[in-house]
Amino acid sequence: MIERYTLPEIGSIWSEENKFSIWLKIEIFASEANNKLGIVPTSALKKIRSKAKFNVKKINEIEAVVKHDVIAFLTNVGSYVGPESRFIHYGMTSSDVLDTALSVQMKEAGELLLRQLIVLRSALAKKAKKYKYLPMVGRTHGVHAEAVTLGLKFALWYDEVNRDITRLKTAIKTVSVGKISGAVGTYEHLNPYVERYVCKKLGLEPANAATQIIQRDVHAEYMTTLAIIASSLEKFATEIRHQQKTEVLELEEPFTKGQKGSSAMPHKKNPVICERIAGLARVIRSNSIAAMENVNLWHERDISHSSVERMIIPDSTMLMYYMLVKMIEVVEGLVVNKENIAKNLNRTHGLIYSQRALLKLVEAGLTREQAYKAVQDNAMWSWKTGEDFRDLLESDKVISSKVKKAQIEDIFNPQKVFKNIDYIFKNTGIK
Repeated sequence: MIERYTLPEIGSIWSEENKFSIWLKIEIFASEANNKLGIVPTSALKKIRSKAKFNVKKINEIEAVVKHDVIAFLTNVGSYVGPESRFIHYGMTSSDVLDTALSVQMKEAGELLLRQLIVLRSALAKKAKKYKYLPMVGRTHGVHAEAVTLGLKFALWYDEVNRDITRLKTAIKTVSVGKISGAVGTYEHLNPYVERYVCKKLGLEPANAATQIIQRDVHAEYMTTLAIIASSLEKFATEIRHQQKTEVLELEEPFTKGQKGSSAMPHKKNPVICERIAGLARVIRSNSIAAMENVNLWHERDISHSSVERMIIPDSTMLMYYMLVKMIEVVEGLVVNKENIAKNLNRTHGLIYSQRALLKLVEAGLTREQAYKAVQDNAMWSWKTGEDFRDLLESDKVISSKVKKAQIEDIFNPQKVFKNIDYIFKNTGIK
């Protein structure tokens, strides 16, 4: 991943230093297990524990010659350990190390993402409660529909993030598996105890069954989960972008002191963070497709997946972390333009209350067809002329003969939208 979108806390998980550190742990833990089985002498284990280390630069130099990353690593480690290094990697295949280490990194990255999701959920809960009773216009097909509240919008996002948290917890659990079972997964040259021992030390569960590798449906589940979360964030970002349009201007992402919006137009305040989130979501979704393509491999393993996942897994987790940090920043610093919200609520001269008028006439004895025609005729005239919808209803002979003026006034009470707000908030778990 490019430096622009790589934050240090997630980037360090995917550093070569961390990767080789995990590899070394796996080799040492496997040696410990084999020592308990009487395969690795205690004297050799002591030497391995005390002397085993690596040098990233040297590993890369060796790999340039041998064209094999694990062999390069083992060669470098062996140069520090000496003759006792013959017991390192005993009975193992490269993927025992590669896949188990990758699971550790994915677990670490997933847990970091989970913490950010929880922060985002908290930020959304605060906004939902703060604007619980702030009425605003709801839109369907981009057209003014009926009143909602800004708090409900945040509550909806809160509920979606809750589901994302559940999904990610499941994906982390699924991917937290290791395998130390040899070249084709049969433990031919290994005791299954080694796998159990190493996995326990690393906080993983042993894979129930494997070939040379952990099966890639595990990775696909993790990656598609990230794709869903990215799509959630894009959805939130897109809504904010729509609401930051000049002619709407109900919400604005934060615009910091000294920030510039355009090299040409000094007046511009563009929703660049939300646009960035929307764009990066496309990358993560694309990567999830590649992860699903990796599920189908030849026989007990080929390496068509290897080059792909070296890119898509680190890149997706790093992008996801960046997007979450930025979305938290947007939500916490969101500018709410209450005047514009009120202005837009009334922009259509009361037309958003047409269903209330329809139902009131039905209650008064008109058929639904009669009521619909009476309301629609006045609504279309209001659209055309800009006349106040309530005035038109009050002057309509059919409507005024069925519904009293006070009842018509009640139709246009925006606070009626509050009636079931508490019920919805209770459903989402916001307290």
